[in-house]
Amino acid sequence: MNFRSIAEKRYTTKKFDASKKISKDKIEDLKHILKLSPSSINSQPWLFTFVSHSETKNALADASFFNAPKIKNASHLVVFSVQDNLEQFERHVEDNLAEGSVNYYKQFVKEQPAEKTINWLSQQVYITLGFFLAACAAMEIDSTPMEGIEPEKYKDILKIKDHKVLFSVAIGYRDTEDGNQPELVGKSRLSTEKVIQSID
Repeated sequence: MNFRSIAEKRYTTKKFDASKKISKDKIEDLKHILKLSPSSINSQPWLFTFVSHSETKNALADASFFNAPKIKNASHLVVFSVQDNLEQFERHVEDNLAEGSVNYYKQFVKEQPAEKTINWLSQQVYITLGFFLAACAAMEIDSTPMEGIEPEKYKDILKIKDHKVLFSVAIGYRDTEDGNQPELVGKSRLSTEKVIQSID
């Protein structure tokens, strides 16, 4: 299947089949793919937490408002967090990035207010979301990205330090009765003419 077909079939799953679990091999592939995500200056300011433990997943579901049923029935929940300890991030930059990246960080990123730096780092994590959703679709894994969560409760439940929780993604396999499937309702998107410009 080519990527255009994959994009046409991908959708935000509203109802998961709790009896179907993603294989360990596929989860390891997804972890590897996330590790390969692109980021500006190769900054990699992220933490990805994969949760399949039932009690933990249910606790996170209870901190996710109307998204709770999706999380409880999904095979796994993946939590995306950004580094917000800037002293620690600067050590990461010095220890792991190429000289040009280090210089860019010092000249253009470090000198701005801390809030702007964390926003810039958060944008890098959002890049990984598109990468991850595309990977899931290519692997025929269904997914639901969610900002409708309580980040501080997530952080406490997962005992995350030096990072800020941004969003999560429930992954698994759709319930055959999920009413949001493109085969049933189509895909609601603006026309190409409204969102694409071509300068020839």
